[in-house]
Order: sequence, then C-alpha cells, then structure tokens
Amino acid sequence: MTENYLEEIHYFRIPVTDLEQSITWYTDILDFQLRFNQGDLAVLALKSGPLYVLVKADPETRGHFTINGQPEFSVGFTTRRIREFHSYLTTKDVHVEPIQEDKGHNFFYFYDPSKNKLQVHN
Repeated sequence: MTENYLEEIHYFRIPVTDLEQSITWYTDILDFQLRFNQGDLAVLALKSGPLYVLVKADPETRGHFTINGQPEFSVGFTTRRIREFHSYLTTKDVHVEPIQEDKGHNFFYFYDPSKNKLQVHN
C-alpha cells in the first residue's frame, strides 16, 4: 500500500450490560463527558483521544479477550498520577488490581461495572 488512507482512530465501541449505570460510572468515576445517549448506545469523550462508545450488549459479552483462559485488556489509558488514581478508584469501590512495574513503566488493571478489563499506565 503506497498511500496512507487512514488518518486516526475515531472511536472504540465497548459492550455494556446496563447502559445507564455505565454512563454514570464512566462520567462520575473516570470523568468522561457524555456527548449523547440514544438509548441503545452512548458516546463519551475524554479531553483528547478517540471517542468511547458504550453499546448495550448481551450480558455475557465483554470488551476484552482471553489468553489461556485469562482476561486481557483491550483499552489502555494513561495518567501522570498512577498511584493517586489507584487510590482514588479503590475509594470508589472499583475492582482494581495491584500496581505493577515493568522496566520503569507502572500500570494496573481495573474493571468497569460490566466487568470489562481496562488498563492504565504512566
């Protein structure tokens, strides 16, 4: 392919089991801004990056995949204040895993109300 046809990632679609609960969680806990809610899907955004589209899906559907039966994240976020963010999520009763370090790179996993596995790193 000699030409660049694609310019950017415009949005990610994430399956959720309860759309209203997920909108509230992503806006209240993660500070996403709700762009619109059309009943079966909602569009949210952070200050920069692609849009985040929550889609009402079947209860067993998740936005991550598994390797050897273990869930792997599909969406990764960044923060400059990883320890503060980890503590904050813990106080909000979010299911978070411990902070890990890999070659000076810190990260941890956490789960939204629909049990989608997410990652944040610095």
